[in-house]
Amino acid sequence: MHILWDIDGTLIHNSKDGAAVYLEAFTHVTGTEPQKFITNPHGQTEGQILTALLELNGHPATMLDDVLAELDARTQKLLETGYVRTAVVGGPDALRDAGGRGWTNALLTGNGPQHSRVKLTAAGYAEDDFNWTNSFFGDRSPDRHHLTSLVAPILGEQPSVIIGDTPNDGLAADSARIPFIAVATGAYSVAELRDTSALVVVEDLVAGRDDVLGTIAELAQRG
Repeated sequence: MHILWDIDGTLIHNSKDGAAVYLEAFTHVTGTEPQKFITNPHGQTEGQILTALLELNGHPATMLDDVLAELDARTQKLLETGYVRTAVVGGPDALRDAGGRGWTNALLTGNGPQHSRVKLTAAGYAEDDFNWTNSFFGDRSPDRHHLTSLVAPILGEQPSVIIGDTPNDGLAADSARIPFIAVATGAYSVAELRDTSALVVVEDLVAGRDDVLGTIAELAQRG
């Protein structure tokens, strides 16, 4: 069983400060600060957000690689200067419990690998909490549907489940026919997430940990 965890809103709390590094990378590469912004980035991939930001401000999408390279450099500097993010309650314990059952904790995130490592370690997670080889990153994906389409060619028929905090996570999981579990530790409420295909929706990974792990156990038994 491969558990594909989202990061922002699922394993760590969303942070307005987290957007600053995107804007700094954008400004450094383009030479100007953005004048137009994405209204609702929740559930979008890094590639999707930065491409839209470039195009909204009159820059070619071909600048994406340069912005991503600058983003990687700046996130590394953040980590070196004491950058801190906050893990959601119950997140580390849920990872430990899942690993103790022999399941693989991996990532399916809109961030790139470097940005993912920085965010997670800044929130107190360890790199070896996750299987990076069988993780999926959205820094060059145009949307979540493209990101989840990468799963089957790598994992094949191995059972997997996506855990996320937005309706977009659920829609993308549906398009790849991967079961979805929702946690309401991000920008969306339990009520809003119940309008998705989620097998279970929980308030957080403390009160809902048994429900989450029990649902995954059922999926693992089905194979």
